[in-house]
Amino acid sequence: MRIDILTIFPEMFEGPFNHSIIKRAQNKNLVEIYLHNIRDYSKSKHKNVDDYPYGGGSGMVMMIQPIADCIDELCKERIYDEIIYTSPDGNQLNQKMANHISGFNNIIILCGHYKGIDERIREHYITKEISIGDYVLSGGELAASIIVDSITRLIPGVLNDETSALSDSFQDDLISPPVYTRPAQFKGWNVPSILLSGNEKEIIKWQYEKAIERTEKRRPNLLNRD
Repeated sequence: MRIDILTIFPEMFEGPFNHSIIKRAQNKNLVEIYLHNIRDYSKSKHKNVDDYPYGGGSGMVMMIQPIADCIDELCKERIYDEIIYTSPDGNQLNQKMANHISGFNNIIILCGHYKGIDERIREHYITKEISIGDYVLSGGELAASIIVDSITRLIPGVLNDETSALSDSFQDDLISPPVYTRPAQFKGWNVPSILLSGNEKEIIKWQYEKAIERTEKRRPNLLNRD
């Protein structure tokens, strides 16, 4: 998968993309991530990428020209499955969406800033808008990092144990059951005996029942989906 990220703060991705699973995915050549500084496409003398909104009001708006030119240049080189905009009023990211996007070959992620981007970008370029929650961040870089992480770990070959992602929370609209590791006893707190029994069939049954129980308690809305 190739991921092109359009941002005015490319340095914000140095930490998230240079460690752990995302770094491993890049080292295995399973994911290619390219950062594009939107300012590089600005035609203004001072490389401005924002301006005052038409109609007045507070805040600034990201200009259409630098963003459009960057997307146009990328689209000349390849076909993109999605051009994503990180926006608080987009569709909220969930596991089903991450699963879907992880199967794509090429995507663009545009990181919003200020009061947003010129609406014409959304109307004529953006194919999908994604929110990571009902709150506002200073910019879309953190949201983009979360999107990239959520889809990268699902790409075959990225995780050492490829079955691990299949048992994550939300894969079956359930929260994952409790998990334990060594030692089996600690401060008088014991690991459930069923997990030490070696009876795979009963362990799977216990895990499913606990997943249902935990979901009913913590996220009952997941069980009420049509």
